[in-house]
Amino acid sequence: MNARRLSAIIYKEFLHIIRDPRTLALIFMIPVVQMVLLGYAATTDINNIALAVLDGDQSVESRALIRAYEATNYFHVTRHVESQEELSQLLDHGDVRGALIIPATYTAHLRGGLPVDVGLIIDGSDPTIARSILAAGVQTGQVYFSSMAQGRGIAIPEIRPSVWYNPGLRSVNFMIPALMGLILQFLATLVTSMAIVREREYGTMEQLVVTPIKPAELIIGKTAPYVLVALFDFFEVLVIGVLWFRVPVHGSLLLLLALSLLFLISSLALGIVISTISGTQQEAMLMSFMILMPSIFLSGFFFPLEAMPWPLQALSYLVPLRYMLSIVRGIVLKGTGLALLRTEVVILGLYCVLILWVSSTRFRKSLD
Repeated sequence: MNARRLSAIIYKEFLHIIRDPRTLALIFMIPVVQMVLLGYAATTDINNIALAVLDGDQSVESRALIRAYEATNYFHVTRHVESQEELSQLLDHGDVRGALIIPATYTAHLRGGLPVDVGLIIDGSDPTIARSILAAGVQTGQVYFSSMAQGRGIAIPEIRPSVWYNPGLRSVNFMIPALMGLILQFLATLVTSMAIVREREYGTMEQLVVTPIKPAELIIGKTAPYVLVALFDFFEVLVIGVLWFRVPVHGSLLLLLALSLLFLISSLALGIVISTISGTQQEAMLMSFMILMPSIFLSGFFFPLEAMPWPLQALSYLVPLRYMLSIVRGIVLKGTGLALLRTEVVILGLYCVLILWVSSTRFRKSLD
């Protein structure tokens, strides 16, 4: 091995790296972004869990019980409801993670020395959060009731937990629906960005430009095969999840397909934007990962959003995958209909329109 020849090759490769500032910047930025996200987002320490209260007693004793839950770091009472229907809507939409139900006979039974149960409903769609609510909710109630009953000779009430949507707290029920959204985004964005930039890298884009093909026809022609591939993989995960992992689907498959297409279009448009910015397939792949990797951590795919610092929670509202995961988990696990998903659908639709406009503008400029 000749050291002089080897050093010349090494020097040449360093020159290639230095002369491509965008790729160089991505190489150094990706580890920093991943460390920041994993350092702050990768946590399962849940605090200030949103809790609704249905107080059928409306007494001094019932309000004291509610204050006992608010005094902990685990719970934050965000809603007081008047009916079971209102409570169910809050849980279906994900506005609260749990609910405390105090019966109308709470005070009368306490004073009469009769047994009384307090209900604790838990949204089991996310097993990590559900286990925290179950443990903290039962413990808080037991500690409060024990201190209240000490020396008074009254019957100690009990907390009766009830887990909705995922009674067995199976993690696979939470992950399989999320994989559908993740596969759509990764396949559509990554493959589309590389497919279009490949034409430019191979020198065939100029040949396509001089043909009678219109820009819209070129975009549709280049992306249509990947739409079919992404949808096939989407249904593949759905079928495997239902038949093999026994994940129940409680909602409408047609609604799930329609909203998935909306998300798929926005992901394809994002891939086109990346392709117009990138000069090579390698750069397109790095830029795609630079955009897609943070969306995994900021969408609630792995880690609960409630456990993240507030700046990351605020940043997560800019991540389309967050809304897609709410949609697919709501339809699959909760049987949620379009009425309760309208906020997610509107935001996802606005993002789709915006990214389509940006992608079409960038694509026309790249052709010019």
